[in-house]
Formats: sequence, C-alpha cells, structure tokens
Amino acid sequence: MTDRSKLSTERRNPRSRGIDQKDSLGIVDIMSSEDAGVAAAVRRERRRIAAAVDIIVGRLSKGGRLIYVGAGTSGRLGVLDASECPPTFSVPRTMVQGIIAGGRAALVRSSEGKEDIRADGEAQINRRNICPLDVVCGIAACGVTPFVLGAVERAAALGAGTIFVTCSPQVKRNVNADVVICPNTGPEIIAGSTRMKAGTATKMVLNMLTTASMIRMGKVYDNLMVDLRATNDKLRDRASRIIRSIAGVSANEAANLLEQARGEVKTAIVMHRRRVNYAQARRLISAAQGSLRAVVDPSSRE
Repeated sequence: MTDRSKLSTERRNPRSRGIDQKDSLGIVDIMSSEDAGVAAAVRRERRRIAAAVDIIVGRLSKGGRLIYVGAGTSGRLGVLDASECPPTFSVPRTMVQGIIAGGRAALVRSSEGKEDIRADGEAQINRRNICPLDVVCGIAACGVTPFVLGAVERAAALGAGTIFVTCSPQVKRNVNADVVICPNTGPEIIAGSTRMKAGTATKMVLNMLTTASMIRMGKVYDNLMVDLRATNDKLRDRASRIIRSIAGVSANEAANLLEQARGEVKTAIVMHRRRVNYAQARRLISAAQGSLRAVVDPSSRE
C-alpha cells in the first residue's frame, strides 16, 4: 500500500482532538477511554488466535521453533514475549526467539531506517535455517513493514508455518500468511503512534499465542505454572505454594520435595504423588511428553 494515510493506524482520531489543550486528568481520561476498546478488538480475533496456536503447538511439539519478527515497538514486543518463555515455562531459549530490525541495539535505541530493508528480513530467516518444523510470526501494526513482510514471505517459501499480527484491516487480505490476526484498534490517540493501542493489542495477542501454546503442551497443571524452576527466593516461595496446593503437603514437606527435585516443581509433585525418586519421576514425565496431568491424573485426560 503506497498511500499509508488509508491505514486506520495512521488516521487522526476524532475523539482525541484537542488533547494538547487538556489538563493531566483530561489526557488520561481520553487515553483510558480509548484503551477500553482494545480487549474487545483482540477478542474478536479469538478464532484466528486459536488457529495460530494450533499451528504453533503442532510444530513446537515436533521440535520446531517459534520466531517473532518485527521492527520498532512490534519487534521489541516480540523479543520481550520470547525472552519470558524460558523462565516461565522452562523451555529452551532457542524454542521461542525474537528478531528485531536493527538487531540488539534497536531494543534500546530507535533504528527506524532498518525496517525498510526487505532483504534484511529475508536474510534473517536464512541465517536461522528456518525449516518446515518452524513457525514465523510477523508483527507489524501498520501491516506494511518491508523487513517483516520479507521475513514472512521467505519463511513461507521455505515451508514454515506463518502467522501475521497487524492492526490494519486494510492490508490483511494482501498478506501471505497461514493466519492473519488483525485486532482493529482504530486510529491512535496520537496519530501514527502505534506504540499505544496497537502496541497494547499486540502484547495481548503475543501473550495468548505463547501462553495458550504452552498450556496445550502440558506446561500448566490446572491454572498453575508447574514447569517453573525455583532459582531465587520469589520463585522458591511460589514453587512451594504450588507444590502444597497440588500435592497437599505441608510447607516443610514442600521444601524438602523441592530440594530433592533439584528445584523442579513438576518433578517434585510426581515424586510425591507416584512415590518415586528423582530419576524415576523424570522418566515418567518424559514418557508423558511433559504433561503432569497425564502422570498424576491420567483418567482426566481427554
């Protein structure tokens, strides 16, 4: 799209006219009112988000990777979501990765010009040896970022699963991806500042993609984060409470189990519930493809 003024993310918002003449409370009220519609916009995309989760689970469960690609705010959000997966779900750091136009430096310093180089996006995909087991998720609020489009199209040519997250409904029909997720957040409060409503919507979508995928892959028991590793005081306290809740043991027993399980919550629970040692618990978990429920409560599995 050569005329970017037609993109909803670039238009002026009539509801924020005169915002520069408001006092602090007036500005916050306008922003809060506009932000209130973001969750609804994301929810309208729930079926596409679920379809994207199915693609991710199908490939990650076979050893593939999820690669986010973005520029500017979109790229930073992708890197952020990827970086939070290992400590939250104990997955390898290579399983979910983030690529941002301009590289590491662009995480803390703007590198807007880098997003215009389509060949750089393609090169990043080639550099990571993308294959059909992988999923590449392009993120571009405006939907027309050359770096991102180049990466997604190259990934598709290599047989990878492809997802595209944008907030511009005007471009979604022209995007070559298996699933296009497009929460229509409308014009921004400040024209062109897609770090605002579009950024919030993007953060919500990425949270859903990885969290729902990890739940499907057995990283969660009920609504508890059982695949965490207790590596600091906060996590040890959290781990103890999770063990106590599922295993029904005292605080002292939970602490002992956690120590015997080398800080692994899931392993500690299996050791208690199945009356096995560490090595046996790890084998049971591995045989169940990481699913705690399949080990301790197999009758409830669908």
